[in-house]
Amino acid sequence: MSDSLAIVIEQERRLVFRAFDEAAAFELGAAIRAIALAEDKGVVCEVRLWDRPLFYMALPGTTADNVEWVRRKANVVRRYGKSTYRMVLEKGAGPGNRALGDEMNAPLSDYVLAGGGFPIRVKGAGVIGAVTVSGIPEHLDHMLVVRGLCAVLDIAQDGLVLPESL
Repeated sequence: MSDSLAIVIEQERRLVFRAFDEAAAFELGAAIRAIALAEDKGVVCEVRLWDRPLFYMALPGTTADNVEWVRRKANVVRRYGKSTYRMVLEKGAGPGNRALGDEMNAPLSDYVLAGGGFPIRVKGAGVIGAVTVSGIPEHLDHMLVVRGLCAVLDIAQDGLVLPESL
Protein backbone atom coordinates (compact mmCIF):
# COMPACT_ATOMS: atom_id res chain seq x y z
CA MET A 1 0.00 0.00 0.00
CA SER A 2 1.36 3.43 -0.91
CA ASP A 3 2.04 5.99 1.80
CA SER A 4 -0.57 8.32 0.29
CA LEU A 5 -3.23 5.61 0.29
CA ALA A 6 -2.46 4.75 3.93
CA ILE A 7 -2.81 8.44 4.85
CA VAL A 8 -6.16 8.75 3.04
CA ILE A 9 -7.50 5.62 4.78
CA GLU A 10 -6.41 7.14 8.12
CA GLN A 11 -8.16 10.40 7.22
CA GLU A 12 -11.39 8.51 6.59
CA ARG A 13 -11.00 6.60 9.85
CA ARG A 14 -10.43 9.70 11.98
CA LEU A 15 -12.60 12.37 10.34
CA VAL A 16 -15.95 11.24 11.73
CA PHE A 17 -18.75 13.37 13.18
CA ARG A 18 -20.61 12.56 16.40
CA ALA A 19 -23.71 14.15 14.87
CA PHE A 20 -24.38 16.01 11.64
CA ASP A 21 -27.11 18.48 10.71
CA GLU A 22 -27.69 21.63 8.68
CA ALA A 23 -25.64 23.74 11.11
CA ALA A 24 -22.70 21.33 10.88
CA ALA A 25 -22.94 21.39 7.07
CA PHE A 26 -22.81 25.18 7.05
CA GLU A 27 -19.87 25.24 9.46
CA LEU A 28 -17.95 22.76 7.30
CA GLY A 29 -18.69 24.58 4.06
CA ALA A 30 -17.81 27.94 5.61
CA ALA A 31 -14.50 26.55 6.92
CA ILE A 32 -13.57 25.28 3.45
CA ARG A 33 -14.62 28.61 1.93
CA ALA A 34 -12.49 30.55 4.42
CA ILE A 35 -9.41 28.45 3.64
CA ALA A 36 -9.98 28.77 -0.12
CA LEU A 37 -10.42 32.56 0.13
CA ALA A 38 -7.32 32.97 2.30
CA GLU A 39 -5.28 31.01 -0.26
CA ASP A 40 -6.95 32.55 -3.34
CA LYS A 41 -8.21 29.19 -4.61
CA GLY A 42 -11.09 29.24 -7.08
CA VAL A 43 -13.21 26.28 -6.04
CA VAL A 44 -16.75 25.03 -5.86
CA CYS A 45 -17.79 23.29 -2.62
CA GLU A 46 -20.91 21.30 -1.87
CA VAL A 47 -21.89 19.64 1.39
CA ARG A 48 -24.80 17.25 0.99
CA LEU A 49 -26.82 14.51 2.57
CA TRP A 50 -27.97 11.87 0.14
CA ASP A 51 -31.45 13.35 -0.11
CA ARG A 52 -30.48 17.03 -0.50
CA PRO A 53 -27.69 19.61 -0.66
CA LEU A 54 -27.12 21.57 2.56
CA PHE A 55 -24.34 23.97 1.50
CA TYR A 56 -23.05 25.20 -1.82
CA MET A 57 -20.60 27.90 -2.86
CA ALA A 58 -18.60 28.88 -5.91
CA LEU A 59 -15.66 31.27 -5.82
CA PRO A 60 -14.31 33.39 -8.68
CA GLY A 61 -12.45 31.36 -11.26
CA THR A 62 -14.87 28.43 -11.30
CA THR A 63 -17.10 27.38 -14.18
CA ALA A 64 -20.16 25.24 -14.83
CA ASP A 65 -17.73 22.36 -15.40
CA ASN A 66 -16.80 22.43 -11.70
CA VAL A 67 -20.47 21.96 -10.80
CA GLU A 68 -20.53 18.77 -12.89
CA TRP A 69 -17.26 17.50 -11.39
CA VAL A 70 -18.75 17.99 -7.90
CA ARG A 71 -21.89 16.05 -8.86
CA ARG A 72 -19.93 13.15 -10.36
CA LYS A 73 -17.48 13.00 -7.42
CA ALA A 74 -20.37 12.96 -4.91
CA ASN A 75 -21.92 10.06 -6.87
CA VAL A 76 -18.70 8.07 -6.41
CA VAL A 77 -18.67 8.74 -2.65
CA ARG A 78 -22.32 7.67 -2.41
CA ARG A 79 -21.81 4.47 -4.38
CA TYR A 80 -18.54 3.31 -2.80
CA GLY A 81 -18.61 4.94 0.66
CA LYS A 82 -15.06 6.25 0.46
CA SER A 83 -13.21 9.31 -0.73
CA THR A 84 -12.73 9.83 -4.42
CA TYR A 85 -9.00 10.36 -3.98
CA ARG A 86 -8.80 6.98 -2.26
CA MET A 87 -10.52 5.50 -5.31
CA VAL A 88 -7.98 7.24 -7.58
CA LEU A 89 -5.09 5.78 -5.57
CA GLU A 90 -6.62 2.29 -5.35
CA LYS A 91 -7.32 2.13 -9.08
CA GLY A 92 -4.06 3.80 -10.13
CA ALA A 93 -5.99 6.27 -12.26
CA GLY A 94 -3.76 8.45 -14.39
CA PRO A 95 -4.59 11.78 -16.03
CA GLY A 96 -6.26 10.16 -19.06
CA ASN A 97 -8.02 7.38 -17.16
CA ARG A 98 -10.94 8.79 -15.13
CA ALA A 99 -13.67 6.25 -15.86
CA LEU A 100 -14.56 3.54 -13.35
CA GLY A 101 -15.07 1.11 -16.22
CA ASP A 102 -17.98 -0.44 -18.06
CA GLU A 103 -17.81 -3.54 -15.87
CA MET A 104 -18.84 -1.38 -12.91
CA ASN A 105 -21.82 0.11 -14.79
CA ALA A 106 -20.66 3.58 -13.79
CA PRO A 107 -20.82 5.86 -16.84
CA LEU A 108 -18.33 8.74 -17.02
CA SER A 109 -21.28 11.11 -17.41
CA ASP A 110 -22.29 10.31 -13.80
CA TYR A 111 -19.12 9.06 -12.06
CA VAL A 112 -15.52 10.24 -12.20
CA LEU A 113 -12.26 9.12 -10.63
CA ALA A 114 -10.94 12.45 -9.36
CA GLY A 115 -9.99 13.57 -5.87
CA GLY A 116 -12.10 16.05 -3.94
CA GLY A 117 -15.09 14.02 -2.73
CA PHE A 118 -15.06 12.85 0.88
CA PRO A 119 -17.63 10.87 2.88
CA ILE A 120 -19.51 12.53 5.71
CA ARG A 121 -19.41 9.76 8.27
CA VAL A 122 -21.33 9.84 11.56
CA LYS A 123 -20.34 7.57 14.43
CA GLY A 124 -22.92 4.81 14.72
CA ALA A 125 -24.68 5.76 11.47
CA GLY A 126 -22.04 5.38 8.74
CA VAL A 127 -21.75 7.45 5.59
CA ILE A 128 -24.70 9.83 5.31
CA GLY A 129 -23.47 12.27 2.68
CA ALA A 130 -20.47 13.87 1.02
CA VAL A 131 -18.42 17.04 1.05
CA THR A 132 -16.97 17.78 -2.37
CA VAL A 133 -14.57 20.35 -3.80
CA SER A 134 -13.57 21.02 -7.40
CA GLY A 135 -11.36 23.63 -9.01
CA ILE A 136 -7.71 22.93 -8.19
CA PRO A 137 -5.50 19.85 -8.73
CA GLU A 138 -7.24 16.78 -7.29
CA HIS A 139 -4.90 16.08 -4.37
CA LEU A 140 -5.29 19.74 -3.35
CA ASP A 141 -9.10 19.50 -3.74
CA HIS A 142 -8.90 16.49 -1.42
CA MET A 143 -6.64 18.21 1.12
CA LEU A 144 -8.84 21.33 1.15
CA VAL A 145 -11.71 19.09 2.26
CA VAL A 146 -9.53 17.35 4.85
CA ARG A 147 -8.29 20.67 6.23
CA GLY A 148 -11.87 21.92 6.54
CA LEU A 149 -12.92 18.71 8.30
CA CYS A 150 -9.97 18.93 10.70
CA ALA A 151 -10.90 22.53 11.55
CA VAL A 152 -14.57 21.73 12.21
CA LEU A 153 -13.90 18.50 14.09
CA ASP A 154 -11.03 20.09 16.04
CA ILE A 155 -8.63 17.34 14.98
CA ALA A 156 -4.92 18.02 14.50
CA GLN A 157 -3.69 17.42 10.98
CA ASP A 158 -0.72 15.39 12.28
CA GLY A 159 -0.46 12.24 10.21
CA LEU A 160 -3.27 13.35 7.89
CA VAL A 161 -1.40 15.57 5.44
CA LEU A 162 -0.55 14.39 1.94
CA PRO A 163 2.59 15.65 0.20
CA GLU A 164 1.99 18.99 -1.63
CA SER A 165 3.08 17.57 -4.97
CA LEU A 166 2.35 14.03 -5.98
